[in-house]
Amino acid sequence: MALDILQHIFLISIILSPFFFSLVFQVSCHEEHCFDSSSSPTACPNVSVKDRILRLAYDEETVDWMKQIRRKIHEHPELAFEEVKTSELIRHELDHLGVAYRWPVARTGVVATVGSGFPPFVALRADMDALPIQELVEWEHKSRVDGKMHACGHDAHVAMLLGAAKILQKLRCTLQGTVVLIFQPAEERGEGAKDMIKESVLENVEAIFGLHIVPEYPLGVVATRPREFLAGCGSFKATISGKGGHAAVPQQTIDPILAASTAVISLQNIISRETDPLDSKVVSVAMIHGGTAFNVIPDSTTIAGTFRAFSKKSFNALRDRIEEVIKAQAAVHRCSAKIDFSGKEHPTIPPTVNDEKVHEHVMRLSREIVGEENTKLAPTFMGSEDFAFYLDKVPGSFLFLGINNEKTGAIHPPHSPYYTIDEDVFPIGAAIHAAFAHSYLSNSTRSSI
Repeated sequence: MALDILQHIFLISIILSPFFFSLVFQVSCHEEHCFDSSSSPTACPNVSVKDRILRLAYDEETVDWMKQIRRKIHEHPELAFEEVKTSELIRHELDHLGVAYRWPVARTGVVATVGSGFPPFVALRADMDALPIQELVEWEHKSRVDGKMHACGHDAHVAMLLGAAKILQKLRCTLQGTVVLIFQPAEERGEGAKDMIKESVLENVEAIFGLHIVPEYPLGVVATRPREFLAGCGSFKATISGKGGHAAVPQQTIDPILAASTAVISLQNIISRETDPLDSKVVSVAMIHGGTAFNVIPDSTTIAGTFRAFSKKSFNALRDRIEEVIKAQAAVHRCSAKIDFSGKEHPTIPPTVNDEKVHEHVMRLSREIVGEENTKLAPTFMGSEDFAFYLDKVPGSFLFLGINNEKTGAIHPPHSPYYTIDEDVFPIGAAIHAAFAHSYLSNSTRSSI
């Protein structure tokens, strides 16, 4: 009899557990006053969510906090999959905010969650790796690691996503679902996103958002476009084999250098004579190696390069045509060719394709935050981003956020040793992150996307 009673209690507890968790969540939210320390619960309904987010983002203490985080990360840059101190700092700040997280993910990555813990789920992403570049900018928080530098703004991306985490944690009682915060390693290697996906960071996620700061636009300008935005990036390495011998008697050899030379020229014809000018593509041979002496024809020659295109169809067709051209030119000159597209050092990254409905939602929010005059339709861009791997799995949108400011020296391109950012961008980026996640989770917004 006692056993039956215990079993009934156990079953009832399982059935009621979601309700109980939700009730506890709501109570804890009300105890935290919903928004910020200056707000009372009764004042909350009279202030729009956008205004609350902006007020929290531009709070002087929060802005200074984001700056200090970015500067600590900048002083200790870490390359792909080496982001140990960066990950530790992120976890420390999440602990301080009371935000739960999972770690390690993809070796050094961190995945945090804010909200109810129940569906729907929406994701925000920041990359966190540095580059093997010697910093030449003289300032108080210059890199302390020789030959390594945050020259692409990933330190700022982490600071802004932590800023969004702080905002969303204060607004968590108003979140109608769960926000997944992805702190990703190894974007520069093109491997981090793939490895994070393998560890189920997108499980149950309905949409994802990411941004990248750029000096191409003035401070605070948002620029993006629907559908194809950034190019897919692939690499190839072809070994062309012939028969070596003395250069004085070439008729006794099968010259792989000649075959490689004609292959390089023929590859350019793919773009100039086979590609629609409105369908932008790039094929660049950036490396050629063959021979060790001026009078000896080698047994083999290696060429390598990159190819890029904006649509998946064009990208895959370009890859196939590169292989066909190299093998055909090798055969014409009696050589054989073996081509490697595996990209062990430079993985293939698909095109970054923004979902049209999510893109429109992002642009509406951006206009509310930075103004109509500061939102632009960006042109397609031949650079690539491993955020594309996320967009291959779930709908989402990626945008550029301008940091250009001559007064602060934020004029140099990414991957430059003189790369500098304008830290006034932090509250803008944090606000856009938080506004997207918060609004997406509302029932009315999700039904329209």
